Amino acid sequence: MQKVAIVTGGGSGIGRAVALALAGVDYAVMLAGRRLGALNETVSLAPGKSMLAVPTDVTDAKSVAALFERTQEEFGRLDLLFNNAGTGAPPVAMETLTLAQWQAVVDTNLTGPFLCTQAALRMMKSQTPRGGRIINNGSISAHAPRPNSAPYTATKHAITGLTKATALDGRAFDIACGQIDIGNAATPMTARMAKGVPQANGMLEPEPTMDVEAVARAVLYMASLPLDANVLSMTVMATKMPFVGRG
Repeated sequence: MQKVAIVTGGGSGIGRAVALALAGVDYAVMLAGRRLGALNETVSLAPGKSMLAVPTDVTDAKSVAALFERTQEEFGRLDLLFNNAGTGAPPVAMETLTLAQWQAVVDTNLTGPFLCTQAALRMMKSQTPRGGRIINNGSISAHAPRPNSAPYTATKHAITGLTKATALDGRAFDIACGQIDIGNAATPMTARMAKGVPQANGMLEPEPTMDVEAVARAVLYMASLPLDANVLSMTVMATKMPFVGRG
């Protein structure tokens, strides 16, 4: 039986790398994201593979419901959900953030994964064979913040709570849930690190990155486990990034 995955934020970066890696091991992949053109570009990189682009706004309950209904119609089941879609706010002092900027990050980074997890649980509990796996994209920020990152950091800490609650609530139904915390994968979003990013000591310094394929391989490992085994938390980071220790 071909396994089926949903990858949110599949139009670029980590989402694209993971979707292509899953397709490479013969998953059918439902690519979700707001930009159809970017999703179609990901699909074009996997010719001959079972990959469908589904424009989706994870902050909209109706849009999320349509994604999972389409998955049910096309494949009849779901084996893996990778909650990857995310965003950040401008890196400004916390007191200058607007409520709209805060809410936009919460809606995408926390409410979106919650809505997708709800829908995945419904499918995974009712299908035959029962069960599946949910992997949440956390962040190094789930452990420690960068300067001026309150919305992003707060939501990534919250993802850890969502991961553990899902792992607990899902285990009676053969549903495993884990989290991957990623540090400095080389994507368009991290290109700015080569020129320098703010450090906790107030300095602006460049930071090393790692090949995004390392993240894809890590997710494949988590997904490859039988449902009686789970990676609850994994950190994959650029070896020389200033995270461990004091810089």
